[in-house]
Amino acid sequence: MQTNATTSTAVTTAADGKPLFSTVLVANRGEIACRVIRTLRHLGIRSVAVYSDADAGARHVREADAAVRIGPAVATESYLNVDAILEACRQSGAEAVHPGYGFLSENVDFARALEKAGITFIGPGVEALNVMGDKIRAKNHVAGYGVPVVPGIAKPGMTDGELLEAAAAVGYPLLIKPSAGGGGKGMHAVEKPADLPAALATARRVAAAAFGDDTLFLERLVTTPRHIEVQVLADGHGNVIHLGERECSLQRRHQKVIEEAPSPLLEGLPDGPEVRARIGEAACNAARSVNYVGAGTVEFLVSDDAPEEFFFMEMNTRLQVEHPVTEMVTGIDLVEWQVRIAAGAELTVRQADMELSGHAVEARVYAEVPEKNFLPSTGTVLMLDELPAGTEGRVRVDSSLVEGLELSAHYDPMVSKVIAWAGDRAEALAALGGALSGYTALGIETNVEYLRLLVNDPDVQAGHLDTGLIERKLPGLAFRRIDHPELVAAALYALSLEAQNNPAPVNGPWQGRNGWRLGAPAPRRVSLGTPDGGVVTVQVSGSMASGPVAVTVDGGPRRAASLKLSEGGGAVLTLDGAMWEYKLAATAGQPEQVYLGNDGWSCRLDVLTREARLERVLAAIQRQEGVADPEVRSPMPGTVVAVPVADGDAVRAGDVLVSVEAMKMEHHLVAPLAGTVHLTARTGDLVKADQVLATIHPAAAGTTDSSETATATDTTAHQGEGA
Repeated sequence: MQTNATTSTAVTTAADGKPLFSTVLVANRGEIACRVIRTLRHLGIRSVAVYSDADAGARHVREADAAVRIGPAVATESYLNVDAILEACRQSGAEAVHPGYGFLSENVDFARALEKAGITFIGPGVEALNVMGDKIRAKNHVAGYGVPVVPGIAKPGMTDGELLEAAAAVGYPLLIKPSAGGGGKGMHAVEKPADLPAALATARRVAAAAFGDDTLFLERLVTTPRHIEVQVLADGHGNVIHLGERECSLQRRHQKVIEEAPSPLLEGLPDGPEVRARIGEAACNAARSVNYVGAGTVEFLVSDDAPEEFFFMEMNTRLQVEHPVTEMVTGIDLVEWQVRIAAGAELTVRQADMELSGHAVEARVYAEVPEKNFLPSTGTVLMLDELPAGTEGRVRVDSSLVEGLELSAHYDPMVSKVIAWAGDRAEALAALGGALSGYTALGIETNVEYLRLLVNDPDVQAGHLDTGLIERKLPGLAFRRIDHPELVAAALYALSLEAQNNPAPVNGPWQGRNGWRLGAPAPRRVSLGTPDGGVVTVQVSGSMASGPVAVTVDGGPRRAASLKLSEGGGAVLTLDGAMWEYKLAATAGQPEQVYLGNDGWSCRLDVLTREARLERVLAAIQRQEGVADPEVRSPMPGTVVAVPVADGDAVRAGDVLVSVEAMKMEHHLVAPLAGTVHLTARTGDLVKADQVLATIHPAAAGTTDSSETATATDTTAHQGEGA
């Protein structure tokens, strides 16, 4: 067991004088583990982190008072391994376990195992986990307690045939939902009967892989839906209260992206307070129906066309990813109350005391590339600045990132959350936009620019939200493109690093490798690979040490340029008298990549060797001639979860060849052209980034399918660890 130097000394007592726990183990990772550890430190409770081999250097491991290794990187052998967590409790002397969200947080068998071992589960009782952990059972259960539910068919153990037969009575469009789990995993909207069989097959596979349970049910798809959830707190003394609602309608593939409290929908209704009271009481009734204890969330579906009506979707028997917005408008630390309630304390807050102050908005930061269909991204954090100066008190960042951290492909790509508070919604959105503008994480690719575009969208600003808004808006979002200033800054930065790594030799210039010659310095050419696969050449004439240099970009006009570097990765580029401020970082040694960012935007530029440049140029020529690449490659490291074709099959352009799961997402790799497929991957294979998984031998002339322009990679159901 690893012990850190920040061990807490004081042990806080509950309001009734009973002592809280002395040691709590946090059975999770990433930003939620860091967030729980922060409250434990505030309470004077010793915290114990657990980690897989992939997380040995993770931030939550560094911040905890002690840490225990629980297994290899694969989650089923570490964070989902009940025996490993119990052994970590025994090693560390933990009296209680906080599960965070995702992983084992809603696992009834885990709760039972802790109970048997005499260790407190900081969460609800077995009854609540058992009933609410199954959506079919939960829906039928709460309906008996006066909680309105969405029309549909929800019976255990229904086969595909039974679901197909029942679908007509449910009506189209409908929604397929897995009975187990949450976070939008395995959910599929179906518009017409012909699409239902294939959607059921995919939903079952995703549900089985994510939850070990492929039970499905059907619901009527509510048009223009808004996702509104209510935070509840309940103690073991019969007290149940709600802490207002959160609006979680900005979603992509059923995964929340931006959340806020309170809901602008209810805020805009003349009878908003009355609707808030009714939906809050319905949430409390759902909690009372299972003798709920601790913090939980009841999720409702509300039609934008009829906002006075709401329908129960599910209850999450854990902390939510978006809990900070509730904390910021109520002033209540939900993790603290989870701990206190688990220790036997009685709620000191009553419903009549609850008041919402101001408005809070949260944005989830993912390591992903929105312009490439939200493909998850791995990498090493080279430079980090998450909290812009001057935002203290109004902006909060819950993060798992530290400089030097290497992101693993084994886990969810969410890396942090940026939360802003202000007196009203407009000010809160402005504060969030400003915070995202100053958010910089170089070395990894993130969705920060995408979040900024969403926050500033007119419909979002006006509060006109629904769960389909992002999908409609995405094609029209104007992502920033790399321009000459960024190319020049990257080239000058690469040359400056090269000069640092190859100083002038002490035995004379003839021994050096810096291109020194008599007379004026030779022009230097820096070939940069752009994110779209292109190549740009920046020529630099003159010495950077003696003042401005002359630069040209791809043989364009000569321009005067200089780059001034400062501590912390800051840089100021002067180009023909105009100035740009950037953050810059690069891979160690002779730089192979340069990372550059400002105003919430960042990019990676590859510093190409002659061989790499030639390879890109040839690839560009092929693309210009319309020649499709016959090789189908994995976009990132992952596991092959399905191969729906056989070696030697005739396929059409766009047919799915291989499905790869990486960073809790399933990627469908499709045929780029018609022909015969040759497979080099099998189900269960662990694959590397850019590994060839299949090759298409083109069909004869005249037989090419009309869909040859199909996208090579289609990212499907987001499988985040928490909703």
